[in-house]
Amino acid sequence: MKTSILKSPSGRTLSPSAAKLRLLKRLHCTLRYEKKAWTSGARLVAGVDEVGRGSLFGCVVAAAVILDPAYRVRGLRDSKLLLPERREVLAERIREHAVAWSVAAVDAGRIDQINIYQASRVAMREAVLKLFPAADHLLIDALKIDCDLPQEAIIHGDALSASIAAASIIAKVERDRMMCEWDAVFPAYGLASHKGYSTPKHLAALREHGPTPLHRQSFAPVWQNPVPQEAFAFMQEDAPEDLPDEDPPAEDLMPEDLAG
Repeated sequence: MKTSILKSPSGRTLSPSAAKLRLLKRLHCTLRYEKKAWTSGARLVAGVDEVGRGSLFGCVVAAAVILDPAYRVRGLRDSKLLLPERREVLAERIREHAVAWSVAAVDAGRIDQINIYQASRVAMREAVLKLFPAADHLLIDALKIDCDLPQEAIIHGDALSASIAAASIIAKVERDRMMCEWDAVFPAYGLASHKGYSTPKHLAALREHGPTPLHRQSFAPVWQNPVPQEAFAFMQEDAPEDLPDEDPPAEDLMPEDLAG
């Protein structure tokens, strides 16, 4: 079976991420899904999305947004396609004019316990439950959550649905803010620039310094790192010499309260 290879106009083969970005740019963000829900009787339609699934560091952040049908926030699209300055402007408009919006996060320790897919679903559900007034219909980017509300999973939803795009922007702005704050705590990793994702700069810092307690220990670039986590060495230095040589329990190595 032959597989299609996407190429740029210059003939160069596109990477999967570049091909996806090109696809997203071709999609149009509208209220089509919201209007369908409104027609079915829903009144408070919430878009739900998460940010940070592929990051090696820190929490995954989800947001839920109920847009006001009487107010159009111009320029909504997938947060990945927007410059940071534009995201900030749009996030402020969304927070000001939305019927309701909320943010929730699941930390790195929990991600390691239940995996990133389930952690994303948990964060999304918590964001939905925090909405006031509560939503009566959900539009979710690509998946469904454990919730009794009517819900629709939309592939590339953040590039197709205005409500999901709004949630994507709110979540992205919030998580970026958190990464900039952690950058001051762990300056050697460059978190403010790459937001914890697997960039050459981040991988080089991991090789040189090892992971922090807030890195996701279940992600391969972290647990395969040849340099031990600093917290591990600290614990070993303080361990009494007469104790048996045993690995400390996982909950001691990755305390959830550190993941903020």
